[in-house]
Amino acid sequence: MKQNIPSPILKTVKPINFLLFRTETTVTELGQFIWVAPELFLEAITNNLIITGPVHWHYFDFFGDFEKTFTLEIALPVGAVLDNYDGKFHFKRTENFLCASLMHEGNWLEIPKSYQRLMEFADANQLNPSGLNRELYINVDFTNPEGNSTEIQMGIQ
Repeated sequence: MKQNIPSPILKTVKPINFLLFRTETTVTELGQFIWVAPELFLEAITNNLIITGPVHWHYFDFFGDFEKTFTLEIALPVGAVLDNYDGKFHFKRTENFLCASLMHEGNWLEIPKSYQRLMEFADANQLNPSGLNRELYINVDFTNPEGNSTEIQMGIQ
């Protein structure tokens, strides 16, 4: 079945509070971090935080080189930042985030096509990528990957 990739849109995401895990990694190592999301949920619940959205994976300074190290943040939107937190994760509140965004429906093996569509959109509209990309996992279906729904946000500067 051929995937229909929707047209990207330009939008500004308002500031968000995140409970997050941060590491340096490469694309080929991403699978080892699948444990993080359940631990973020557990930490949020343990600290009586309201979970306000789906898990995000944020990629800093990743421009397509699978062997190059970049910063990864796996982040859970929460209702508040705890000032006196002393746990294994971090908190932050983001600034406004200008991005080109599109919904990727289906298998993550096809996600490079969606990124290609975002790059074409940026080129056509003379937009400069910032080096920060976000993936918001709206629905994750490990049994039927065609059921995945992921919003991709490519930062624009």
